[in-house]
Amino acid sequence: MDRLISCEFNMDTACVELKFFDGSMIAIDTIAVENEVADNMYQRSELDYLIYNDPIGYADLILNGDPETYLKTVTEYKPLDS
Repeated sequence: MDRLISCEFNMDTACVELKFFDGSMIAIDTIAVENEVADNMYQRSELDYLIYNDPIGYADLILNGDPETYLKTVTEYKPLDS
């Protein structure tokens, strides 16, 4: 893959799409990612924030990072005691 031309969230497909100078493209299915790595609404909310506000950061996290560790680090989930 060559240089990145654009990275944006496509609402019609629910994918973060990366387009490269050489014509190649990567589409990250955000719903599938959420279903796989997010355990609660706080983690889903964090992923949604990245999708809409920092799609390049989201793509980097999913393709090169460890999303499960990231989500456990940045979200605080305290279950309600009965």
